[in-house]
Amino acid sequence: MSHFTDLAHQFIDGEWKPGSGSWDIIDFDPYTGEKLASITVATVGEVDLAYRAAERAQAAWAETNPYVRRQVFERALRIVEDREDEIAATIVAELGGTRLKAAFELHLAKEFLREAVQLALRPEGRILPSPVDGKENRVYRLPVGVVGVISPFNFPFLLSLKSVAPALALGNAVVLKPHQNTPICGGTLVAKILEEAGLPAGLLNVVVTDIAEIGDALLTHPVPKVISFTGSDKVGRHVAEVCARNFKHAVLELGGNSALIVLDDADLDYAVDAAVFSRFVHQGQVCMAANRVLVDRRVEAEFTEKFVAKVRTLRVGDPADPATHIGPLINSQQAESVDGAVEQAVAAGATALLRGGVEGNVVSPSVLTGIPAGAPVLSQEIFGPVALILPFDGEDEAVRIANDTPYGLSGAVHTADVERGVRVARRIHTGMIHINDGTVHDEPIVPFGGEKHSGIGRLNGDAMIEAFTTQKWISIQHGRSRFPF
Repeated sequence: MSHFTDLAHQFIDGEWKPGSGSWDIIDFDPYTGEKLASITVATVGEVDLAYRAAERAQAAWAETNPYVRRQVFERALRIVEDREDEIAATIVAELGGTRLKAAFELHLAKEFLREAVQLALRPEGRILPSPVDGKENRVYRLPVGVVGVISPFNFPFLLSLKSVAPALALGNAVVLKPHQNTPICGGTLVAKILEEAGLPAGLLNVVVTDIAEIGDALLTHPVPKVISFTGSDKVGRHVAEVCARNFKHAVLELGGNSALIVLDDADLDYAVDAAVFSRFVHQGQVCMAANRVLVDRRVEAEFTEKFVAKVRTLRVGDPADPATHIGPLINSQQAESVDGAVEQAVAAGATALLRGGVEGNVVSPSVLTGIPAGAPVLSQEIFGPVALILPFDGEDEAVRIANDTPYGLSGAVHTADVERGVRVARRIHTGMIHINDGTVHDEPIVPFGGEKHSGIGRLNGDAMIEAFTTQKWISIQHGRSRFPF
């Protein structure tokens, strides 16, 4: 199967068909510039068709025995395992992801499918006591109905499945809109796998489109009760505002500006390895990436020397080459934005220990230090291979610098004293933080999400149940109530 030929369609109510818009989304290989696919955009009318199909299909699916529902995800897992090499090649081509990154994404995707199998059986009802004699209070856990999912370009296969599979396993239907730069990996490939796994028609619909065509129709449509969005905080703020106006629940997984903190007693060689991976995995296009590396001034010189030496060994170029560590950014606008951020920081007084060049969409690593206080680069999310090294004097200053950002997603603390690391970590305003490890982690049963501008709500494990189900109270009066009139 050629994914870029066979899956370049809309998928609505179990049918593969072209969109009816007046223009096409062109899917490019970000490394070679090769045109991979051309997909005519879905219109507002097709968004409506997708939501209505989901609404029709959902009721019967919610009544389906969860032991039957989970079989779909068992089969989907086997399909991914059988076609892993084929899917990995698609990730490399469409995202510019390295072979290592593709393997990392597929490993997590399989773990989340395994979790979806379990989630189908996990919702539990409760019987609660009442102060009224003879009253029985039952609390049912029910699917919300229809969920809208909007996925990003950086880990599209994983981050689409991460919301789509649990929402479906819990008895909902889904309309998925992938990012326009990754319509196959983030959209139609997911649909094809679940279709082959036996998911009934209408339960998952994929609309490949853009806000230039549909505006806010995906958010304002009356059918969906929950919108799960992963992307930038700027767009996330808009999603939250529109959802609030329309009485919809928004689950927002947004950007980050994570700090990896190296205390004075850290294992420096290990901390360097963790920091380099945390900053440069997938070219730095990871919301959990360690934008800022905070180092105690007593070990700054030694750490910095080792860090720069390690970064110099990273191979930059063709993502299809297994030896490549850093491939292209997703598009030329992103490459120009990252290069511009470095240029602005250097012009403001930062020192470039390494200054990466730009060739096409490939941006080589930069390492900056001596960054002036208040420089924009310190508080923004840099979605590219740029590391900022910031010295500090003592734990209190490390905590202050780490918290001096509108974001609060992930982080890490390196120290020989684990409990010291925990004490520091508890003071950092993030949803997740890791002791003696990198900043980039995701596990299927651990609550994932951020504070401040990094999002609202959590995903994974029991948090999926909170996100994609609702509670309903049904009381039963045994005997007769006494009414005051």
